[in-house]
Amino acid sequence: MNWRALTAPAARTLYPVHKVHGAILLLLLFFTLLLGMGNSLHSRLLWVGEQTWPNYYLLNPDATEPSCRLEMNVDAEVRKRMNAYTPDPDDLFDAPPNPEAIRISLERNLALCAEKHSAYQKNAEQATPALGVFKTVEQGLATFLLDNIELTKYLFIAIFAMAAAVAALDADHIALRLPRNRSEWRLSQAVQFVVNGLMVFSLNAYLGRLASSPGAESTATLQYAWTGVFGLFMVINAVRFLNVPKHIRKGGLALSSGLVVPLYSAMGLIAMSYFFFVDGYASGLAIYFGMMSNLSSMFINIGLYVLVGMVLKQTRLPELLLNVIKPFNLPAPMLASVIIFATAFPTAFTGASGIFILAVGGVVYDELRRAGAGRQLALATTAMSGSLGVVLNPCLLIVVVAALNKEVTTTEMYDWGFWVFIMSASLFSLIVCKTEGNWRPRPAPGALNASLQQLKPLLPYVALAVGVIFAIYAVLGLSFNEYSAPLILPLVMLALVFLDADSDSREVDETRFQAFWGRSCAAASDSAVHIGALLALIGFSICLGGILERSDIVHALFPEDLTSPWFAMLVIVFMLTIIGMVMDPFGAVILVSATVAQPAIQLGIDPLHFWIVGLVAFELGYLSPPVALNHLLTRQVVGESEVLAAERVGSFWHRYERLLLPVAVMGPTLLLVAFVPMLFYAI
Repeated sequence: MNWRALTAPAARTLYPVHKVHGAILLLLLFFTLLLGMGNSLHSRLLWVGEQTWPNYYLLNPDATEPSCRLEMNVDAEVRKRMNAYTPDPDDLFDAPPNPEAIRISLERNLALCAEKHSAYQKNAEQATPALGVFKTVEQGLATFLLDNIELTKYLFIAIFAMAAAVAALDADHIALRLPRNRSEWRLSQAVQFVVNGLMVFSLNAYLGRLASSPGAESTATLQYAWTGVFGLFMVINAVRFLNVPKHIRKGGLALSSGLVVPLYSAMGLIAMSYFFFVDGYASGLAIYFGMMSNLSSMFINIGLYVLVGMVLKQTRLPELLLNVIKPFNLPAPMLASVIIFATAFPTAFTGASGIFILAVGGVVYDELRRAGAGRQLALATTAMSGSLGVVLNPCLLIVVVAALNKEVTTTEMYDWGFWVFIMSASLFSLIVCKTEGNWRPRPAPGALNASLQQLKPLLPYVALAVGVIFAIYAVLGLSFNEYSAPLILPLVMLALVFLDADSDSREVDETRFQAFWGRSCAAASDSAVHIGALLALIGFSICLGGILERSDIVHALFPEDLTSPWFAMLVIVFMLTIIGMVMDPFGAVILVSATVAQPAIQLGIDPLHFWIVGLVAFELGYLSPPVALNHLLTRQVVGESEVLAAERVGSFWHRYERLLLPVAVMGPTLLLVAFVPMLFYAI
């Protein structure tokens, strides 16, 4: 892949099919966005109704006049009922009615009738045609939301099916390296075909179990949908196996050819081997993958965050932000340090580290190379640019942790996360400046004024973003926070794309709306590939985690006679780092929440401390071989040729800096975060 192509703001290079699936995915994501805002919109309608019509919830435009009588001779009615009494000789407990009790009952009924007529009169005074229209809209929305609670699950399956199909067609599923010849291409497609077939087999086994379970119709319907999805993937793999791209040269397989197998396929093979041969549980793969349906809202939010990142790539914002620091002529080590600090906050707004790398990694790499950074340093900084911000507000990963673990809150984790970020970013700066040398800035005269001048082009973007956030709050009453960010940020970014599509950045004959729609479809097209690759990886990560959950590994690591929280923390650091090496962040959080978290907490580890350690360990894992997910994503945006061309000269450090620097930063950070707080509560 060419990173320059990936970071280009124009959509003109897209093939028509890319525009089509981009537009479809954009509409699907937009519909899920509206559905997610549905509850906020309904609450706002109720508020507006109450402000406009007092006691709105009691008003009924279709109310009919009460049938009860307002006038009644109580004494005469009492006498009538007393005279109507006839003793029953067969009832030993029969007694004449109490006239006073009859009187009290009649008087109460008259009072209730008066209240009904009074309420009817008040209702009639306010039951205008406008109320009828408003009530119809409000109650229609409420009914729609209530009747379509399960709709989110099917929308998620549709998004996953389309995105993963695009990733399969474009051969963009994440692997340790790309196929270099026709044999490796066919190996990759064949393994994917087998794994998708195993999933279909597992789904059929699960459907057989559901057939004998009463009340499982809705679950069975979901499994039929998943079966169709993976059947589609098998067809795509078969077609791509037979139709090898013409530009791929002939060649045979080697020992390293296994690296071309996508990570999700390797995870699927391992998980299915355990479930089928060890556990004798053929439906295990389907059950664990199906957990994604139960958490469909969370995974749709991941898709929305990916869209945010890809839309960001379609604007000039990254370049405009970098222009602010260009006047200072920072040498490469100092520029790398500034980038690490500066990119942490947008990383938090894109939800996870990988999304930011996919969105802005190419721009970061290019600026570092222009500043004189070697490829090793540029690759390391690009891979880490999206890592340190995962502990900052409003990062989705922390929201997921808090949702799955009630012992911690997002506020507590964000507070701790800020100081963890300061420590890790400072350590990065110290190491880079020490090892690279020549870090002192030499700004030209007037650099500060020039930098301030570069802030002016950013002001319209800031004003529009604030305006959109305020408008959403005014209309829906939806405040911007970590929970609403996945819903609000896509709208903010689309507004910024519309602003960015001015006459200076579009074709001569192209209108602003055409430029906006083209860039939005381009962003959605890029999103489709990345959403498909990420969700497939997450799904099979959960399946792989099922091995840990169903085996005795956790019990072996945390035996009942283990009483030392220090030793438990050592085990936790090691285990979570290993998990981070082989799994995606969201799948890792789901797995750890179901397995490791509770035993560790029971051994005396503070829950907040545990999860901060977990996030840092995951980030270390994402930057560490053998998988090093962030490095794989970096390769995806800068191009494999740039990675292969990285310098192999100088000291051992400089030859392997892209791998050693992240470990040198995150390793000590992890140890400090893991063991220093225990001095205050575990002694």
